[in-house]
Amino acid sequence: MNGEFLTPIDAFTVIDLIFMSMLVVVGIAIVRLKDLFAVVMLSGVYSLVSAAWFVSLDAVDVAFTEAAVGAGISTVLMLGAMLLTARQAAPTKPARHWVALIVVCATGAALLYATVDMPSFGDPLSAPNAYIGLEYLKRTGPETGVPNVVSAVLASYRGYDTFGETTVILTAGLGVVLILGLGGPAIKRKKAPAKTKAAKANQSKILGAHHVVLRVISKLMIPVIIIYGAYVQFHGDFGPGGGFQAGLIIASAIILYALIYGIDAAKEAVPPSLVRLGAALGVLIYGGVGVINLLLGGNFLEYNILNPTHPAHGQELGIMFVEIGVLVTVASVMLIIFYGFTSRQPDIKDKDW
Repeated sequence: MNGEFLTPIDAFTVIDLIFMSMLVVVGIAIVRLKDLFAVVMLSGVYSLVSAAWFVSLDAVDVAFTEAAVGAGISTVLMLGAMLLTARQAAPTKPARHWVALIVVCATGAALLYATVDMPSFGDPLSAPNAYIGLEYLKRTGPETGVPNVVSAVLASYRGYDTFGETTVILTAGLGVVLILGLGGPAIKRKKAPAKTKAAKANQSKILGAHHVVLRVISKLMIPVIIIYGAYVQFHGDFGPGGGFQAGLIIASAIILYALIYGIDAAKEAVPPSLVRLGAALGVLIYGGVGVINLLLGGNFLEYNILNPTHPAHGQELGIMFVEIGVLVTVASVMLIIFYGFTSRQPDIKDKDW
């Protein structure tokens, strides 16, 4: 560079290359490790680096989701799944290593070949930017009154698709309930004697003595996390965020509470029955907005009919309600999955650990 400073474009390119290199190093480490605990931790690191890279690429909404799901909730769920199995990966035959390597190399080569004809990142003359993206940028503000184009596209222009995705999330939660159960193990075992209130209070006192710092910090952090989730929800019209990201953030606050104060305390604060109700209620709220549109003489998820004199205001109102439905379903399903894993008992012996 002959002593010159990096231009903004060169600086961002260097940052992207650093993130890509970190992802490659972490990915290779994950493949080579046999300790499942280390693999889970590195998977969280991989997601966190990916989230930082998405921010560098101006995909902040995707970064929100990756950080909350990949580095947060998924890491906790994988740790829970690991507790039900073993800590070391089972040995595999050397021949299978070569087969896996060949498959990965062939898939990578196909993906690299497919990127040859792709336009450059941010190319204004590419088809998505020159036609579709440009049209969205022109029409979103006047038609929906929502400055955040991403939220408007997902909740209004692609409202049917997002409704289907919300239903898929609910279906995933139902699958977990059917397989793992919610509030107890799927396979009945010999029941342990129920703890008395005095025993529970004594156990809580013992845990509190060992985790004073965590409990004090969590009492400060958990309310802030929930408030931040509400901010992400209701500020999603103006900046990155929305129902999906907000639901994950609020669910992560409750999961943090369960990790520090115990699963029983979390179920007392947020009962499994309420979680099951919330998973279905969110989809009903989303679909209910469409039904109201039909009853008012419009089409399904046609928010303009909510305020015919000011269609943009009707769009804002409809988007707000469907995003609330997404928040309720996503947060509830995340807790369904967490409760399902934490309610089971490991079927392994101590020697496996």
